[in-house]
Amino acid sequence: MLIQPFDIFVHVWLVLAVLSAAYVAWDQFTGNPEPAVMKWGFVLVTLYMGPIGLLLYVMADKEPRPGEHEAFIRPLWKQGVGSTVHCVAGDATGIIVAAVIVALIGLPMWQDLIIEYVAGFLFGLLIFQALFMRRMMGGTYLQNVRRSFLPELISMNCMMAGMAPVMVALMMGRDMRAMWPGEPLFWMVMSIGVIAGFAVAYPVNVWMVARGMKHGLMTERKENEEGNATKAPSTKAGANAGKRGAQPSPGSTGGDSAETAPMPGMDHSAMGKSAGSRMASKAPAKQAGEDSHASHGGSGNTPGDAMKSDVTRPQLFAVTTFTALMLLLGMTFPAAFYNLTLSAHDVGGAIMPPGMIMDNDTPAAAMLDMAAVDPRDVTQTYGLKVRGGRELQPRLENGVKVFDLETSVIRWQILPNIHVNAYAFNGQVPGPTLRFREGDRVRINVTNRLPETTTVHWHGLILPNVMDGPAHVTQEPIENGDIYRYEFTVVQSGTYFYHSHDHVDRQQALGLYGAMLIEPRIADSTLAADHEYTIQLQEWLMREGITYPAMPMEGGMPNYFTINGRAYPSTDTIHMKVGETVKVRFIGSNSGFIHPMHIHGGPFEVVARDGETLAPAARFRADTINIGPGQRYDVIWKALKPGKWMIHCHISHHTTNNNTETDGGGGLMMHIEVAGDPTT
Repeated sequence: MLIQPFDIFVHVWLVLAVLSAAYVAWDQFTGNPEPAVMKWGFVLVTLYMGPIGLLLYVMADKEPRPGEHEAFIRPLWKQGVGSTVHCVAGDATGIIVAAVIVALIGLPMWQDLIIEYVAGFLFGLLIFQALFMRRMMGGTYLQNVRRSFLPELISMNCMMAGMAPVMVALMMGRDMRAMWPGEPLFWMVMSIGVIAGFAVAYPVNVWMVARGMKHGLMTERKENEEGNATKAPSTKAGANAGKRGAQPSPGSTGGDSAETAPMPGMDHSAMGKSAGSRMASKAPAKQAGEDSHASHGGSGNTPGDAMKSDVTRPQLFAVTTFTALMLLLGMTFPAAFYNLTLSAHDVGGAIMPPGMIMDNDTPAAAMLDMAAVDPRDVTQTYGLKVRGGRELQPRLENGVKVFDLETSVIRWQILPNIHVNAYAFNGQVPGPTLRFREGDRVRINVTNRLPETTTVHWHGLILPNVMDGPAHVTQEPIENGDIYRYEFTVVQSGTYFYHSHDHVDRQQALGLYGAMLIEPRIADSTLAADHEYTIQLQEWLMREGITYPAMPMEGGMPNYFTINGRAYPSTDTIHMKVGETVKVRFIGSNSGFIHPMHIHGGPFEVVARDGETLAPAARFRADTINIGPGQRYDVIWKALKPGKWMIHCHISHHTTNNNTETDGGGGLMMHIEVAGDPTT
């Protein structure tokens, strides 16, 4: 499922990577004349690096025309590509396999990096170098392990120095789906990491090829292939003197030279010829002045040629030490910015809102509470024709009024072209209105279908403590699929509401709230009105089609606002006549901001606050009332003049939709249309 716009590129890249690798495999094994280990190396690297791997293959290794492979691969930069490909193919395979296993186990990122390094190094050394190169290198397996150790260590240090910070930054940034192997983004990040590792390892591989420490690209032909093309052409161009391996480099002493012990891929004269196909091993003698890298395949000679290194021990020590420092920096630098104690089990799959501040001590719980609603959890989509806050009719069981609430993840439309992914009671935002009468015995069955636990708090009600709802305080949270039964006697009257009290920074902000309207035993005639309307306020954060819980902190600021689950101009209109009254019940069902709610066309009378009816002497007239989260006010407004009168929040930004206005406003805004004689 495509969740973010970038997912389109991710899927296209992964498809291209598979197609590119398939082409390289077909071309390598049907015609490109080189050893099997390099064929597999290019196939794997292209699979990991996608079109970039294909580009490297075509530009550096693919024989352009029959018989030209030896000359085509001669330049040192191409030899460096071949050496790096051989390194990356083995090391990246070990790294990726380790990354998958560690993610599935759930180890923290800092352990992940260490295990990936060890796995990549061992796989590259023991499999791709010592084992797969044994036929070309000659000697025993253990001898080849010893010969390959330092070149593999140097190359692996550079590769992981480039790969580690890139992987951490992309995996533990905004979109942490990249931490989980079941997500396509994980494989995209692996690909980007391998590309970065290749780029960092390439210069040192060029140096090692030039110094005779590693093989570059090679040509391997059958005896009957291309006739005379089995002989590698000689090279007379080059700035460096040939036969470096025969004597120490200028200025060095015999004791300082590292060439006294064979380096990887050096003397292969003892390599046997396979039955049915004999390797071309008669390359022409190297000329004085030939490129130094010609001794290890730079001239296109066969893998049977001898190769010796002219690297001095001080040079080897300096390069090894420097790459070790690169590795240390690459492995530890991310710890300054990311919490490496977290694992894929902790936050894998979470998408953070733009602008959220995350550092090396941000806990997993904070990330999960601010994370986007996963669109794959949505069970139902509702359009503008479906209203929220519909009154829920109870059923009677032995004199008890029974209500059934069920939580779920839905897609809820707030404007003609705007949906939010919401948490909902009974598939509506706000949840169903529960209407009680003072003295009722009620039972509310709450079934949880969310991807996380939840509870319900009955805001402002006097009831037994065990029924109050705070998670881990008065009850254990309701697990997915479980039911919790709340039962109590209603002893109050007035305007109240219910909301989630688990993951409180998240669930109420995503829509888990609803009105409770409790009628008194004895009606108060002074509170009577011709019409009644309940306003439940909410803030939403929706970016790039993804919904996050809105909250007053960096990255959590809302950009949409709703009255009863709709933003203006999709909000309701109250229809009245001149002289009629309407009781408006304001409910601060939102969880982040104070909203000064204002009614045009004349003042209203505040008759109740937080469910408590004000004594006649305490009632007061106003035209704006501040509604804070959790607060409720009942006001009675009289239509004095005909026309279209607004109800809106007096924070101007809260009457916009994503910072824009439509038909004069947006967000927390609705109309009262009063009919009557326009002259009155």
